[in-house]
Amino acid sequence: MAAKTFKMTAAGKAELEKELESLKTEGRIDIAEKLKVARSYGDLSENSEYDEAKSEQAKIEARITELEYQLDHAEIIDVEDADTVSIGRTVTVKRLSDGANATYEIVGFAQSDPANGKISDESPVGKALIGSKVGATVVVEAPIGNLEYEILSIE
Repeated sequence: MAAKTFKMTAAGKAELEKELESLKTEGRIDIAEKLKVARSYGDLSENSEYDEAKSEQAKIEARITELEYQLDHAEIIDVEDADTVSIGRTVTVKRLSDGANATYEIVGFAQSDPANGKISDESPVGKALIGSKVGATVVVEAPIGNLEYEILSIE
């Protein structure tokens, strides 16, 4: 079975590399210190600080493994056509049902952060927008029904 590739921009890859380096250095140093302090409290079988530090360590190591995998299987997307929605572009759209505007940066799955306006090219809205141009109307199939968006600008 072929490994999944993670589409991302060069800037997105650099962001993930920076996070990985931080976790491997500062993150591991911080958790080692927490474990050292927790061990000094004595009996590890009833030591909640130690249990919490071990849990945090497992989360950090899992994130490191995840980032290494994503970076090893990264596919850098070059932004080619400035007039078309693609990964790396910022798109402003208007929802036709209520006139609400929204701005999204289209990114690969590994970089998505909807709370900060970064949506994946694999998300329903991202899929609908990819390949469209300014002025186009796209239909997004959502659990609440179909939503129509007009593309106002592409940066």
